[in-house]
Amino acid sequence: MSYQQHFSMGSGSRPARRNFEFGRTCVVRPQGKHQATIVWLHGLGDNGSSCSQLLENLPLPNVKWICPTAPTRPVALLGGFPCTAWFDVGEISEESPDDWEGLDASATHIANLLSTEPADVKIAIGGFSMGAATALYSATCAAFGRYSNGNAYPINLRAVVGLSGWLPGSRSLRTKVEGSHEAARRAASLPIFLCHGTSMHSCLCRLELHFLN
Repeated sequence: MSYQQHFSMGSGSRPARRNFEFGRTCVVRPQGKHQATIVWLHGLGDNGSSCSQLLENLPLPNVKWICPTAPTRPVALLGGFPCTAWFDVGEISEESPDDWEGLDASATHIANLLSTEPADVKIAIGGFSMGAATALYSATCAAFGRYSNGNAYPINLRAVVGLSGWLPGSRSLRTKVEGSHEAARRAASLPIFLCHGTSMHSCLCRLELHFLN
């Protein structure tokens, strides 16, 4: 499935405009009772299909997995080489300039994928590496109740999972959260499972303990 989103940024009469075309989305259906839906986000240069092949073998029969594919775009970290990426990144540090437009576009696409899930199903976002970074950014959108562009964040997010990731714009976002009592309250109440290691399979199998029970 292909999804195209047009984002307008800037001010005055000449706003900047970029197009984001998301790639194919793969879905792994639950084998048991549908209790949770998790959007799983791949790392830099990967795709949703490879993630779905890993996730369908996990012993989590009550989880529906949605595995989208990021747009193909030039990535500054790779010298401008184009590959699938949820946002542009020049370096992984607090000093790196942040691609808020790309982050908002990806977070919006992810929220749209979750918008039709049943009300009694828990919804979560997770990912690996850059996918984890995007999941954590979505967590901040849930805390603020809006994206960085001011549009409302529509999803009742129940959990976030990050494997070997980071939070883009962590310095400015931390300051904003600390300056808002309501955002701080929402952030504190959102379960977030973060880990680094050598086995993605074992980390994901622990989700049942932290999220489904």
